[in-house]
Amino acid sequence: MNGVMAAGAVLTLLAGIGVFLTACGMLSSNLETLGSSKLRDLFASASKSKLLGVGIGALGTAAIQSSGAVTVIIIGFVNAGIMTLTQAATVIYGANIGTTITGQIVAWGISGGGGLSSTVIFSALAGVGAFIVSFASSDKAKTIGGILCGFGMLFVGLSTMSGAMESFAELDSVRNFLASINNVLLLVLIGAVLTAIIQSSSVMTSVAITMVVAGLITLDQGIYLTMGSNIGSCVVSVIAGMTGSANAKRASYIHLIFNVAGVIIFLAIGQALKLATHGSVSFGTIFGDLFPGMPQVQLAMFHTVFNVVAVILILPLTSALVALVTKMVADDEKTTSTTTTFYLDDNFLESPPIAIQQVKSEIMGMAGIAMRNFESAINMVKSADYSDRPTFDANEEELNYLNREIARFASKLFGEQLSAGDRDYLSHALKSISDLERVGDYSKHIVEYGEDLLENGDSFSDTARGEIDQLGDMVETLFGQAMRAYEHEDELEVVNAGVTELAISDQVAEMSASHARRISEGKCSPDAGANYLALVSDVERVGAHFYNLAKTVRGL
Repeated sequence: MNGVMAAGAVLTLLAGIGVFLTACGMLSSNLETLGSSKLRDLFASASKSKLLGVGIGALGTAAIQSSGAVTVIIIGFVNAGIMTLTQAATVIYGANIGTTITGQIVAWGISGGGGLSSTVIFSALAGVGAFIVSFASSDKAKTIGGILCGFGMLFVGLSTMSGAMESFAELDSVRNFLASINNVLLLVLIGAVLTAIIQSSSVMTSVAITMVVAGLITLDQGIYLTMGSNIGSCVVSVIAGMTGSANAKRASYIHLIFNVAGVIIFLAIGQALKLATHGSVSFGTIFGDLFPGMPQVQLAMFHTVFNVVAVILILPLTSALVALVTKMVADDEKTTSTTTTFYLDDNFLESPPIAIQQVKSEIMGMAGIAMRNFESAINMVKSADYSDRPTFDANEEELNYLNREIARFASKLFGEQLSAGDRDYLSHALKSISDLERVGDYSKHIVEYGEDLLENGDSFSDTARGEIDQLGDMVETLFGQAMRAYEHEDELEVVNAGVTELAISDQVAEMSASHARRISEGKCSPDAGANYLALVSDVERVGAHFYNLAKTVRGL
């Protein structure tokens, strides 16, 4: 009978963990979708101070209910060069504090007294959310429904796990086995391994809470299991960091070292308490006295205090920690490939906020390559020196490659759960990369016009070269305005770019008229004239494509 009961309890526990994990994923993804743009802005402001970085990490993690998702986003920011290691470290510290909110929700949610159980009330939200998802017409309403459904399922899973723990508590063999595990290092190791397997410290903490409430383990045992879960939670960030740049790997090591250091500090404090009081005082007795009769709250509060104290102790050592991981991980080797993406990483597709930022960074990089090729084309034509043609061709190949790869990445990202704003951005992004690829094509035509004249022993006049130079400078001005508009979503710079684009059109008309006069005066050959007109027309088109990039801001 005991064997059947134990098997049933194990299966019930697995069911509860499965529901809880699904709920965490649903809650995290929908919250991330609802606030993805705000989340990007929030993390982008982490550079102002270390304390602000901690606060942003805590707030962001509490908001989307996933320290793993936040850490992956931060590693993606570091990988894209948007955030420094020091900034990333402080946000990671804060994420450890924010992740304790799930334990707090669970603890206070099952702390109700008589009457209708708060667990039942919260669980009912799963049905409410599912109803909204099934029948709502708008994407925003469906996302809100998903949040409610995920929140309710947290408590469905919790209730299922609690039932399993009550069954285990009736088995003497299970109680005696768990009571025999008193080695704190072993408890930490068990917590770390189990968390690494299920990849969720929230689930591990919630399991520990239900075990403490059921009387299967003591509060002290639950505390050390929870400490171990902090180490096991690093597996997500380590996996994410391994596929990124050297700085991405360093960021994942910061997370691991910080969490391990916090556990070591508290293990030392716990041992010191034991020796100083001859075993009469422990973390369990302290939190038991602070929150009498509420074992679930006692463990949840310890988890929060543990992470807050770890941040307070390690925050002043951030610079030393950054220096340590910089020495641990060598800088990236320079690639010899001329075709490569610099920011896109398929591992971040399931984190839309960072994936969208990667697309934006890649497009800005692509725009820089396109502008360099345009400048190179103008310089080669002016000087009649084409020694830079191999570099020019390599850049053109890179532009074509980026056009394909960004489109591929964006098409995959469309399959993820995105906010309406992110979907609009991706639609515009596909147009932007087409514009930039066309800039590359027109730059290639410009070079070919100059080479054609050179092969025929002809050339542009000094006046024509001066006009081409002036027109190129105007495009350079437009490019700077377009990039500022695109990067900062600056409407004023969009207006400025529009003014410059009109000025370029007027300049081209004036140059065409000037060219006609030179033809009539016999100062320019027919072949040179034809190439000149085609060239200035293509330069005008280059300016138009850069202006298109700026105008995407209005579409957002």
